[in-house]
Order: sequence, then structure tokens, then C-alpha cells
Amino acid sequence: MLRCRRVRRAAFPHPLTLLTACILAAALASYVLPAGQYDRRDDPVTGRAIVVAGTFHHVERSPVGAFQALVAIPKGLGAAGSVVFLVFLVGGAFTVVDETGALRQGVTWLVRRLQARETLIIPIVSVTFATGGALENMSEEIIALVPVLLLVTRRLGFDAVTAVAISIGAAGVGAAFSPINPFQVQIAQKLAGIPLLSGSLFRLCVLAVALAGWIWGTWRHALRTRMIPAEREQDTATEIALDGRRMIVLVLVLATFGVFIYGIMELGWDFDQMSALFFAMGVLAGLIGGLGAGGTAQAFVTGFMSMAYAAMLIGFARAIFVVLDEGRIIDTIVHALVTPLQTLPVVMSALGMLIVQVAVHGPVPSVSGQAVLTMPVLVPMSDLIGLSRQVVVLAYQYGAGLTELLTPTNGALMAVTAAAGVKYGDWLAFAVPLFAALLAVSAMAIVVAISIGI
Repeated sequence: MLRCRRVRRAAFPHPLTLLTACILAAALASYVLPAGQYDRRDDPVTGRAIVVAGTFHHVERSPVGAFQALVAIPKGLGAAGSVVFLVFLVGGAFTVVDETGALRQGVTWLVRRLQARETLIIPIVSVTFATGGALENMSEEIIALVPVLLLVTRRLGFDAVTAVAISIGAAGVGAAFSPINPFQVQIAQKLAGIPLLSGSLFRLCVLAVALAGWIWGTWRHALRTRMIPAEREQDTATEIALDGRRMIVLVLVLATFGVFIYGIMELGWDFDQMSALFFAMGVLAGLIGGLGAGGTAQAFVTGFMSMAYAAMLIGFARAIFVVLDEGRIIDTIVHALVTPLQTLPVVMSALGMLIVQVAVHGPVPSVSGQAVLTMPVLVPMSDLIGLSRQVVVLAYQYGAGLTELLTPTNGALMAVTAAAGVKYGDWLAFAVPLFAALLAVSAMAIVVAISIGI
């Protein structure tokens, strides 16, 4: 009798393995691809150095050796230092809060109040984070919320992938389709020379469709994988009351997030100010929660240890760009991708721009950096072929923004998945089908925009 052998599925590479391979591949590409650059000029409208269309030229090769590629890793960590310190201090602060017991008691109270309406958490939280993404391109800031999100989703029976999807996933969708995101659509519209907020109604309609699709996919995954945890069953007999100390700690956490949002939206805070805020929160929470100075310090150390992996991923992701930049091949890649679009029909050229922006976002992980690199090249070309500049902005916005959901060079994504304990392969298994669907929505939106003359 014949027996069927079980086919063993190949394991997805560990994120550190994947990122190291990408760094070495980038170094190898510096030997294969010709070095080239665009001329750049300071743009008074955006305050950035932007490329000058039609000025691409080859320059002397600058191949990156194997050891130089490894040196790019500490350089990447240095370049991403502010984000790395934010990760460490946020992890330490929330470990302190967790050690006081306040978070667990607060989540237990919340779960009891929700009763049979737990699944409403998915659309409510998703819309909240999507709003943050639409307003200010929220990404690294989400790392601060991972511990709270995990506590809530686990107590409701949802897995860690759901926690990532309703946070950085939803924020990414909101940012990609936003009509007002200052780091994506607004900077692209400035570079394209079209009015800010133009086409907002169209973008809002597409955003509603895209976000609904993301929420549906997240909800479907959450319900299929949901398991009621044992502690939920144990808690049905006893009510855990919040005592005075832990209530004050929770109020402190909520107040911190209030200051956090105000600082970002009104004071223009960067990562250094955010780090200082959460460090202060952790110290106060530990002292109020009864941990004492020694207990608070030890909790911080434990938190630092738990977030070391997530912090390192950010530096490794940034190192890829460091290698490509030192190899002087980023402009070469962009030039090679953009040039063939000039010979295509208008609609195909617009859809080609969408695909090019997806491809470019791998080596250029910054959405604003991608705007100043690609928009000055694509806008003059669109004028020559009769394509609306607004459509060029849409192609950039959708292509670069959506790729944030997948690319390993997105340090915030890698840090959030690592902090949540989600394997990168598991995240891709969830996100890739939704990414493909949203990319199709983007393509249809571009075709509609051309047909209505937006």
C-alpha cells in the first residue's frame, strides 16, 4: 500500500536573514548596475532637494564591498537612532506599566463591558488608526501602542496578526489613500505644481472603498482564527476591581497619549520628544504603582531586552538604503524604470507609473523621499504625453503608500511585527492578498480619474 508523504512547506526566512540578504544583494547590485545620478536643486516650496528632470547622467562607479556592506548596518542604526531609542524607551515604559498590573486590570474591565460586541473593536480601532495615517502618516508612533493592542486583542481571543492589521495595517491604508497626508499627497502635489487638497473628494471616495476592504479582510481573518482564552472563562466568576493606584496609572497612560497626540499634531514633535514623554510616563507609573525606584529600573531593563530585536530590525532595514546610496545606483534604478513609460498609451503609462512606484519603494523606503525623487521626473513626462498631473500624484500615492504594507525596508512595519511576535512570513500571508486587491482598486481609481478628467 502506497503512503502519501506530507510535503513540508519551506520556512520563510527569518527577518534578520532576509534583511541581511537584501543588504548584500544591494552591494552586489552596485557592481552590476552602472552608477548614475540626477542633478538636484533646493526647492523653496517643499524645502527639500529635488531632482532636475532630464539631467540623469552616469558617474564614476562606487561599488560597495562585502565588509563595507556590513559597516552599513551600524550606519543604518545610527541613521535611525531616534526611532531605535523610541522603541527601547516605549518598550521599557509599557513593561513598567504592565508590572503594576494596571493594564491587565483595565483590559479585563474593558472586555467585560464589551460582552458580545467584541468584534466591534476591529472596525473602531482600524478607523482610528486609518485616521491617524490619513492625517499625519502615522507609522513609527504605533510601536508605542503595541503592548496595549496585544493585551486587548488577546483577551478578546484575536491573534497578534489582527493586532498588527488594525494598527499599522489600517494606518498604512489611511495614509496611502489620504486626501491630506502632508508627507505623501501634499508634498507630491507641491512638487507637481497643483493646488493642495485638489481632488480630495475623489480621494475620500477611494479611501472609503479601500478601508472597507481592509477592515473586511481583517474581520474575516480575526473570526477565522479566534480562540477564547482560558483567562476569559476564569474571569466570568469574579470581577476584578481597579484599585486606586492602578486607576491613577491608567489615567496617567491615557493622559500620556493625549499629550502624545497634541505634541505630534500641534507642536511638531519628533521621535526624541516622544521618547522623553514615554520615559517620563514609565518612571511615574512605576513609582505610583508601587514598584519603587529599583523595581521601576528593573522593569525598564526587561522592556529594553524585549524590544532589542525590533530595534535592530529598524537599523538593518535602513542599512539597505545606505548601501544603495553609497553605491550611487538609486537614481539609476529610477531612471531605468521610468524611461519605458514614455512610449506607452496614456492609460497604460499611468498604470505603469503605479507599478514603477511600487517597485521604487523597495530601495527607497521613505515615502517623502520617493516623492522628491520620482515626481520631478514623472511630471514633465506626463505633460508631454497629455496625462493629468493629478493622476501622476495618484499613481505615486497609491503605489508608494500601499507598498509600505509589505516591504521589509519599512522599519516601522518590521518593528511592529517583531514587537507583536508576528513572523514576517505570517504577516505576508495575511497582507499580500489584501495588498493585491487594494492595488487593483488603485488601478481602477486611476482609470476612472483619467476618464472623468480629474
